[in-house]
Amino acid sequence: MKLYHHPLSGHAHRAALFASLLGIPHDLVEVDMAAGAHKRPEFLALNPFGQVPVLEDDGVVIADSNAILVYLAKKTGRTDWLPEEPQAAAAGQRWLSVAAGEVAYGPAAARLITVFGAKFNADEVIGRAHTLLGRLEAHLKDTDWLAGAQPTIADVAIYSYVARAPEGNVDLSGYPNVNAFLRRVEALPSFRPFMQTPIGLAA
Repeated sequence: MKLYHHPLSGHAHRAALFASLLGIPHDLVEVDMAAGAHKRPEFLALNPFGQVPVLEDDGVVIADSNAILVYLAKKTGRTDWLPEEPQAAAAGQRWLSVAAGEVAYGPAAARLITVFGAKFNADEVIGRAHTLLGRLEAHLKDTDWLAGAQPTIADVAIYSYVARAPEGNVDLSGYPNVNAFLRRVEALPSFRPFMQTPIGLAA
């Protein structure tokens, strides 16, 4: 397997983290986004949206981080990470939608401003991030994991950008349940850390 990624992308980390948790051998192929490699024809042939990550598995190409989570769980038959039971499956899908929505337009967007110079309204996206964090904090009051009694792809999908939210000037100190959740993910066997943004990039 090849996983096309960028080390500062939370979407790419999401996919690499899950591959690591499952113990799946894979080669990381860094895409030089600063040089525009993600917009070149050879990469657009893999993902016409010009985004990382992309997984290439013996001729099968999967783009989108959440799709990669589903693919890896299905390929390995890991119903502990991706339950088949309807209610449990729906609970996991709910959080994949949150990862693609509230996370992307909250903490991820706030971090895009400081790390990549994105032209978002900082107050607006930081406000969205805190709204999301408040909901996560309440949800995690009585449960260790987002979608059941054990970790699932829902937890992997949410982890990366929430863990790096402070890089987007989103303070996590007021969310003890969220912080405890992050530490639980980090304690999982074969956890792969998300690279911290080098000093000077996040400002």
